[in-house]
Amino acid sequence: MTGLQARLRADLLTARKARDTAATAVLRSTLAAISNAEALPVVETALSGDGPIAGAATGVGATEAARRDLSDDDIRGIISAEQTERRAAATDLESHGAGEKAEQLRAEAELLAAYL
Repeated sequence: MTGLQARLRADLLTARKARDTAATAVLRSTLAAISNAEALPVVETALSGDGPIAGAATGVGATEAARRDLSDDDIRGIISAEQTERRAAATDLESHGAGEKAEQLRAEAELLAAYL
């Protein structure tokens, strides 16, 4: 875990304790995007017919998935993409007359700016 990822997790804990639902939501979704980026493609393996459950993984660590190590720059790229996505959605919502939701998305984008 990088320093930036640890900071995001610590800030999530602080937001949860403060019952800041907006910050909690944006930090959770950003950390989820980072977790998704860490995931490696699943390699299909031949399933075993042995044992009480056919095709079940057995043994210590059999269900662990390999993860990719991301640098702080990689994480900043993900945060930037999340910020861009929120700004684009805010523009789209505003053009459809949902100004309040658009302002909420802009506030979320500004919260993410602190991590860039």
